[in-house]
Amino acid sequence: MSRSKSVDVFEYRDFRAFLNAYYRRGKASGKLSLRSFSQRAGLRSPNYLKLVMDGERNLKPETAAQFAKACNLKGEAADYFCELVSFNQARSAAEKERHYERLSRFRSYRRIHRLDGAQDRYHSCWYIPAVRELSARPDFREDPKWIARTLLPAISPREASSAIKTLCDLGLLVRDQSGRLRQADPLVSTADGPLGHQVAAYHRTMMERAAEALDRVRHEDRDIAAITLCLSQEKMQALKAHLERFRFELLDLYEPDDNPERVVQVNFQMFPLTVKEEKEG
Repeated sequence: MSRSKSVDVFEYRDFRAFLNAYYRRGKASGKLSLRSFSQRAGLRSPNYLKLVMDGERNLKPETAAQFAKACNLKGEAADYFCELVSFNQARSAAEKERHYERLSRFRSYRRIHRLDGAQDRYHSCWYIPAVRELSARPDFREDPKWIARTLLPAISPREASSAIKTLCDLGLLVRDQSGRLRQADPLVSTADGPLGHQVAAYHRTMMERAAEALDRVRHEDRDIAAITLCLSQEKMQALKAHLERFRFELLDLYEPDDNPERVVQVNFQMFPLTVKEEKEG
């Protein structure tokens, strides 16, 4: 069974999803079983593929190469699968970003996932989400120089032009009947997932802006504070849920605004400062 007759690995950002699709297609055609796959991969356990697909086992680099061979992947397709395994199993955002950069070098991946580059820019450049919000102002001008000097800190007109292009490429800004740019939807949300490193990059850059605001923004125009608590695991999870509800309450109260004037960034951070100790017994 060749790759072209089953599934295209380059369409996937999750190697487990690819394995599931490959196995289902092979099983439906009567040409693949858990046992036959294990034989192809040189594995002793006939159930190992299922454990990997279910997320109960990870793949080492050498085992990933065996799985690629068992899926009849060759050349760049095999290399992509092995890199995808490393990307999905990366433990830190920095490691994930390194492997994602390698994934994006594959021409077939770039062809299929054309908007990934724009999504990367959206999450890594703080001013692109800000320009999207700025477009809600009644006096918004599609003028790179105006946009550049309106943002705080100011950006270059070239960066402003790039932001507009990225937002249009992603469909976040569209033109109305008069040709004026407007938001396609009033709210945009991003969920963590296979490309969660992009969301991590967004939060990192926005926290950097918050740190800069301590010196750059007047005290009257900002509110940056912190509290340190010692909580039970149960109350810590309750606090986390409370913050999530509060975020949605803020959206209901303040977005949209009938008279928008300034773009503001509201960050929420809650994280442990001590390790979790296992209870005895």
